[in-house]
Amino acid sequence: MERQDRQAAGAEEVKLAPMIDTDALIVGAGPVGLFQVFELGLLEIKAHVVDSLAHAGGQCIELYPDKPIYDIPAVPMCTGRQLTDSLLKQIEPFGATFHLGQEVTVVEKQPDGRFLVETSKGTRFLAKTVFVAGGVGSFLPRRLKVDGLEKHEGTQLFHHVKNPAEFAGKQLVIVGGGDSALDWALHFAQDGPDRAESVVLLHRRDAFQAAPANVARMRALCEAMQMQFLVGQITGIEETEGRLTGVKVTGGDAVTRVVPLDALLVFFGLSPKLGPIADWGLALERKQIVVDTEKFETSVPGIFAVGDVNTYPGKKKLILSGFHEATLAAYGAAPLVFPDKRIPFQYTTASPKLHKLLGVDTPTFDD
Repeated sequence: MERQDRQAAGAEEVKLAPMIDTDALIVGAGPVGLFQVFELGLLEIKAHVVDSLAHAGGQCIELYPDKPIYDIPAVPMCTGRQLTDSLLKQIEPFGATFHLGQEVTVVEKQPDGRFLVETSKGTRFLAKTVFVAGGVGSFLPRRLKVDGLEKHEGTQLFHHVKNPAEFAGKQLVIVGGGDSALDWALHFAQDGPDRAESVVLLHRRDAFQAAPANVARMRALCEAMQMQFLVGQITGIEETEGRLTGVKVTGGDAVTRVVPLDALLVFFGLSPKLGPIADWGLALERKQIVVDTEKFETSVPGIFAVGDVNTYPGKKKLILSGFHEATLAAYGAAPLVFPDKRIPFQYTTASPKLHKLLGVDTPTFDD
């Protein structure tokens, strides 16, 4: 469908907004996208940021805001929320504009080399460069396929925990055999403000893909009668007046038992969905964007990809790797933004120019 046809067909849903000119457009406001703002800012490249979530932070905030992260250099431990807050504080001097709760739907290269970008809310950009920092795309939870269960999603059925306090004092059934299931089962079974009335951990077999130490802690809590572990699968549900009151669990002995509950937490993992990025004409490999390792540029000059969304030989999906990629991508983009300007390499410790950009005083040292 041609652009005019698309606009005409969707004219009632999306009203085109005025065009926004920008040096760089960053797609994704997770930790790597936020650090991309910082590295671009040091090179005086102004950026706008688009994210489909209603808040910055990406997976760190959406999936594990309170889970500890231990491999950020010089930070022994921080949570996803703390990391996001620190990054937002770090990029304040550069005044990036955020466009949250909207997804990039169109990316088209223009005759002058810039990119026309449109979002699901009708926001439009003309960007000299585009940075894809969208993790591995959007995440869809792998769902428990039981008749009648889906209507309880968001009220009694959950695939991730945003506010642990909501589950305090409740009867919980937690399904899964990975780290998320074990982490939350331990969290709600132990003494603390979020402790549940009861916790039943359910997995299809008596083996786990989780940290051995957590498995041992879970078994110890079961021995102490602070929680319960069942081997089996959910084959049905029980309801009273439209509310979920229990699940039918069929064990390896073929016996079906009813387990009462107030809330059902299912952690079967997440399936990545690349979404509209798959239609941008970029070279892909296993739903990831192929990049070089000099500039982290994609097969389309001017579009860069950093973080978990990209792939290259030796790729490691770590936040700290994404920070490295964002640095080189910024330097790779600078000649496109400033074609007639020499880009010197400077250290933030010693450069008065960078100190001015950051809004800090240049230190003086006594002889």
